[in-house]
Amino acid sequence: MTALDSWRDFIMGSHDHSALGDLLHPDAVFESPVVHTPQRGRDITFKYLSSAEKVLGGAGFSYTGEWRSENGAVLEFEKQIDGILINGVDIITFSGDGRITHFKVMVRPLKAINLLHRLMGEQLAAAAQ
Repeated sequence: MTALDSWRDFIMGSHDHSALGDLLHPDAVFESPVVHTPQRGRDITFKYLSSAEKVLGGAGFSYTGEWRSENGAVLEFEKQIDGILINGVDIITFSGDGRITHFKVMVRPLKAINLLHRLMGEQLAAAAQ
């Protein structure tokens, strides 16, 4: 199983948070569509991706396009929440040993960004308690 397969398995089905932790490089970087600065390190990247899985993952989430390179992939996704169709891309870079080193998310339209900003904020706050 490739690292990309492991990511897909996590977000689309298993939701296994220990597997997500293993998939992340210790120096992983996460870039959010709403946070200005990159979030650096496995722990913070894990918090964002596990929160995103709770907000976006599961029923109705689908990858609709895929483009690969030697060490990465761009995955286009869609999910409808509260009547708003969220369309975005995950831009993922992998290390030579098959772990995620960089994960950037871009989302459209503005209504979707605003909705995700609110929902992710709520999820991250709940996870911090």
